[in-house]
Amino acid sequence: MNPVRACSFARTKESIREIQHVYLDLDEGAAASLRAIRTDGSTPVPNFVLDTSFEKNQVIWRVDGLEREQAELLLRSLATQFCGDIAATDISRVLRIPGFANRKYNERFLVRAIQETDSIYHLRDFTIHEDVPEAPRRLGDSHEPSRRPAGHRSQSEADWAYAKRALARGDDPEKIIQRIADYRAEDKGDPFYYAELTVRKARTEISRVPTPSAGISEVVQEIPGVISRE
Repeated sequence: MNPVRACSFARTKESIREIQHVYLDLDEGAAASLRAIRTDGSTPVPNFVLDTSFEKNQVIWRVDGLEREQAELLLRSLATQFCGDIAATDISRVLRIPGFANRKYNERFLVRAIQETDSIYHLRDFTIHEDVPEAPRRLGDSHEPSRRPAGHRSQSEADWAYAKRALARGDDPEKIIQRIADYRAEDKGDPFYYAELTVRKARTEISRVPTPSAGISEVVQEIPGVISRE
C-alpha cells in the first residue's frame, strides 16, 4: 500500500518512503461496517473495496500529504470507528491482490476489487469518530485550526453524523441518545430531547438509503479481478 525507500531490505515503518494509501481490514460484520462507511456522512468514498473472502473486505483510500504518524493515527481511528482489525493499522501493511486466490480458508476465493472513485484525499477530508461523541472530531484541527474547509459542518451536523454511524454499526439507540445528551448537556436547554430528536432523524435517514448496488452498473475492466463502478 505504501512504497519503501530505495535499497530497503525490510518492510518496516522506517523504510516507508511516502504514504499513498490508508485502509481497513474488515472481518466480522464487514457488511455492516461497509454500510456504515457509506452512510456515515463524514468519511470519504473509498477508492477501492476488495472482496478478500466470503463476507470479508479490505477498504482503501488514496491519500496525499500525510506524515507517517498522522497516517497511523488515521488508520487506528478508522479501525475503531468501523470495527476493523486493529492489528492491521501499520503503514507497512500488505493487502490482498485482486485476481489472486485467497487460500487461507478451506474454500479457494478469488480476490476482486471494486473501484468507487479516482479521488485523492488529504488529512482534512477525514474525521475522527471514536466510540463516544466527545472524542476529537477532526484530525487536522490541532495542526491547522485556521484552515478548515469551506462548509465545515456544525456541531449539530457532527452529532447527526455520529448517530447515523453508530446506528449503522448496530449500537443501542438508547445508548447513542445518552452519549449525545451527556456531551451536549452544557449547551442545550433540553439535551435529552435534542439527542432523541437527532437519533430519530438519523434512523429515518438510514432507512431511506438504498443498498450499495442499487442503480449502479458494474463494468468489468481488462485487469482480472478489478471492477469499476460507473
